[in-house]
Amino acid sequence: MTKRNDQTIYDSHAAQWWSDEIRWVRTLKNMVPGRLSYFDRYVDWQGKAVLDLGCAGGFLAEALDDRGALVTGIDPAKQAIAAARDHAQAGGRQITYDVGVGEALPYPDACFDAVACVDVLEHVSDLQQVLCEVARVLKPGGVFCYDTINRNPIAHLAVVIMAEDVLRLLPKGTHDPAMFIKPAELHAAMKTAGLTRKAETGLGPRGVNRRLDPVFGTLPLKTMIYMGVADKA
Repeated sequence: MTKRNDQTIYDSHAAQWWSDEIRWVRTLKNMVPGRLSYFDRYVDWQGKAVLDLGCAGGFLAEALDDRGALVTGIDPAKQAIAAARDHAQAGGRQITYDVGVGEALPYPDACFDAVACVDVLEHVSDLQQVLCEVARVLKPGGVFCYDTINRNPIAHLAVVIMAEDVLRLLPKGTHDPAMFIKPAELHAAMKTAGLTRKAETGLGPRGVNRRLDPVFGTLPLKTMIYMGVADKA
């Protein structure tokens, strides 16, 4: 039986994270511009203290650094963090990387202007605790940028059966469809944590590049992947 929600892939492929040799890793990298083209509408990153929660090997963290943010990345995958540190140092980037989990962030209260959490919420053991931690480390008026996967038969078909089992855009077993999150569930959990949703949209493939890898951008429907922004009152 296939193991579901298998997060060991981030450590086992850490050495090749920045090589562009592995298609599913390239897919994760290709999602960053589509996410940021949306998040950029709501956050002026320049000079802001930003936490990349679930940063893996650092694709989003480096893109935020390019925008002038003061970036801290955190992830439980030790080898992925090591790869992120090495790549940042090789590029002369001043990004701080820590090993840790979203349920217990090792940071003081109200220390970040923004928290970005992408491709993470559908994997965590305690969604409500993660969101409470996000709210705790955000400054008043701080912004939470997120994306996750909707829970419904279409998302199950697209993300698990097609993307993992058929097309191999992701390793088999990466996701557990039972852990996908309906928007109403996420909105309720954010409200409990003290986060107010401001905007939300769909995210998905908008075409392919020269390597026939998918290129991502906003979509009108939130049936599969959806992303949004919220703020701390």
